[in-house]
Amino acid sequence: MTTTALPAYDDVLTRWEPVLGLETHVELGTASKMFCGCATTFGAEPNTQVCPTCLGLPGSLPVTNEAAIRSTVLIGLALGCDIASWCRFARKNYFYPDMPKDFQISQYDEPLCTDGHLDVEVGGRTWRVDIERVHLEEDTGKTLHVGGATGRIHGADHSLVDYNRAGIPLVEIVTRPVVGAGAEVARAYVAELRDLLRTLGVSDVRMEQGSLRCDVNVSLRPRGEQRLGTRSETKNVNSLRSVERAVRHEVERQAAVLESGGRVVQETRHWHEDTGITTSGRSKETAEDYRYFPEPDLVPLAPAREWVEELRATLPELPAARRARLRSEFGYSDLDMEQMTNAGVLDLVAATVAEGASADDARGWWLGYLVGQANERGIEPADLAITAAQVARVAGLVATGTLTAALARQVVEGVLAGEGEPERVIEARGLRVVSDTGALDAAIDEAIAAQPDVAEKIRAGNAKAVGPLVGAVMKATKGQADAARVSRMILERLSGS
Repeated sequence: MTTTALPAYDDVLTRWEPVLGLETHVELGTASKMFCGCATTFGAEPNTQVCPTCLGLPGSLPVTNEAAIRSTVLIGLALGCDIASWCRFARKNYFYPDMPKDFQISQYDEPLCTDGHLDVEVGGRTWRVDIERVHLEEDTGKTLHVGGATGRIHGADHSLVDYNRAGIPLVEIVTRPVVGAGAEVARAYVAELRDLLRTLGVSDVRMEQGSLRCDVNVSLRPRGEQRLGTRSETKNVNSLRSVERAVRHEVERQAAVLESGGRVVQETRHWHEDTGITTSGRSKETAEDYRYFPEPDLVPLAPAREWVEELRATLPELPAARRARLRSEFGYSDLDMEQMTNAGVLDLVAATVAEGASADDARGWWLGYLVGQANERGIEPADLAITAAQVARVAGLVATGTLTAALARQVVEGVLAGEGEPERVIEARGLRVVSDTGALDAAIDEAIAAQPDVAEKIRAGNAKAVGPLVGAVMKATKGQADAARVSRMILERLSGS
């Protein structure tokens, strides 16, 4: 079925109720792997961060990483979960080349954290996303399929495997079904979870590097129906935008299947960023297919209550509490907070205010021009080549009249282009406001002489006619005059003549 045959998303929601389930995988920022001492540095030469244990060689034995346990408990506490007083690891058996042991050490029916929640704000409504479990496992290696057109195994000439990632501590956060939630809720949940994990300091949550990725489960049921529909699972979606797009596409695709008399197949699906569609992967396994059994080479985990409470006492201010405080301190509206949160700039705005900018200026810069620049580059605002301190300095120069808003954008453009600090860009490009009264008077005289009819309207009392004269002066000064000052000077000149 082609994408052109799919019904519109908003139209589908009038007839069908979506039910979401999100499984978010988080690579923890530990110095060593989950069950061995190998390094976890991203981008190292392939297969240089491996040892007999993470390669699954005979005779090697795993040893649990205490820092990974600590980070997982912190995540559970921040999500309001119950922390198990006793749990254990299990072997999840399946064959795939990126699993050198032919099994993955994970947790099955005895996870470390259970029964939590995370609240997200979407369109003025609070959605409570219930967390079923937070469990700890090891990541797989990475497979590169060479020679095909799609980068997938079908059609490839050969495949390469990098085991550097195999064994890195991986936390999986699994939600319960979120009934009635659409694509915007899915995106908001992953964004809120990412902010929480970043605040805890347990992961760099860089989605483009795979340290945070999401499996998106979607099913539909007719409005008013209580029984859940058959779900699909779109694997390894690695950007907020893609999470939202994947949900939208699956809602449209499944509605088209159901409304044409077909049935949705329970399967995993691949997300294609370039085309914005999913394609069939494989039928979805059940727990029985993995033949779970307790990991015989590891002792159970039994976190002491006292230790858990000590960790609880170290929790930082979490994103929701931080937003409430900033809303109060900076005087932002609920809409302001939602827009900044959704755009991923709230922390950047707060940092810019801390560097001396006003709350309104900081919000305006990050939520307006800089978000636009990030979108054009296809990156997150935090990855732009400009700091909060630099933005604050530019805002300060506008506030003192040294720069106009238009000139300030040129300065920021220069900073983003790598031309140096704002002050250097100003000097190199000659961007200071023309403040020489004599030069402005001369430009105003020329504008009035060139447009005598406009001048006569102003003399007759029509102050709103000043626009063309201001535009002429701005053009003559190459945009480096203060338009408000120019307008005042023209009105004063002509009102007194």
